[in-house]
Amino acid sequence: MLRCAVIGATGYTGAELVKILLRHPRVQLEALTTRQETAIPLKDLVPGVSKKSPLEIRKFSLPEIKRKADVVFLALPHTEAMGTAQEFLRAGKIVIDLSADFRIKSASVYEKWYGVKHRAKKFLRHAVYGLPEIYRDSIQKADLIANPGCYPTAACLGIAPLVRDGLVELDSIIIDAKSGVTGAGKKLNPATQFCEVDENFYAYKVNRHQHTPEIEQVLSETAGDNIHVTFVPHLLPLNRGILTSIYMKKRGSVRVSDIRKSFEKAYGEEPFVRLRKDGEFPALRNVQGTNFCDIGFTSEPDEDEVIVITAIDNLVKGASGQAVQNMNIRCGLPEEEGLLG
Repeated sequence: MLRCAVIGATGYTGAELVKILLRHPRVQLEALTTRQETAIPLKDLVPGVSKKSPLEIRKFSLPEIKRKADVVFLALPHTEAMGTAQEFLRAGKIVIDLSADFRIKSASVYEKWYGVKHRAKKFLRHAVYGLPEIYRDSIQKADLIANPGCYPTAACLGIAPLVRDGLVELDSIIIDAKSGVTGAGKKLNPATQFCEVDENFYAYKVNRHQHTPEIEQVLSETAGDNIHVTFVPHLLPLNRGILTSIYMKKRGSVRVSDIRKSFEKAYGEEPFVRLRKDGEFPALRNVQGTNFCDIGFTSEPDEDEVIVITAIDNLVKGASGQAVQNMNIRCGLPEEEGLLG
């Protein structure tokens, strides 16, 4: 059994992670933590937990977790995970960080977009970006896995095969993404209160969202060339899910069949990516509560544009489910374990 700890178990991603780990047949939850002084019975936070369950979410204790856990999930706010990660890495633990603190390889780029000094720069070179469909071989050997952001997961899965295979113009990529409100986290924010979100729909952080350099880093590595994207996120009046519409220009005489072959080559054997039939496009209801990414595309023969549409659950494939997928890969377990059924 894998002994696991979740640091920050009371947030949306932390609670979702706990739900998944509870049904994982090869995981023993050893520690769940919160900043609060008073312990919280898990059954009070996660619906469906037996009233007899002794599990509690307790105040963080570094010595206790070092002693009890083999795999540590960090579900902490951005900019707050780097210090905690260092402690567990020095103790020889496998760390899967759901924050942004180790996703961006350049400390200066991180500091520009997140507005704080990076306090664990020496660990950046050891961090592996945890998008299994692109970095699986590296994930298998990594002790520090930087779990991707939800927007980059949805965008990169829809773009990476086409830039890798040279099918689209690298300077033409426009990403139009819409997320449910849980993507903003649990921290109190007037913009995500019910009266602001209900019966409303709006763009925010237009072309200045902190996930932009993350998307550009993955796509640049995939293409072997520098890529800059136009990225516009929007907030949907619903709890969960991300629907992303991606617009790109085809190169030369690229045909629709070339695009499908590219996606099939990339994802034909992938357990959590589903390519839709011609003329079919994903919907959020098809992926909510699952670790799947659904992809559909269209391109008219006499036009130079290709449109790709992806759908994920921002809390599962966009966060906690992908974290468990990464754990399975790193620990040599079946990749789908705990994530299907």
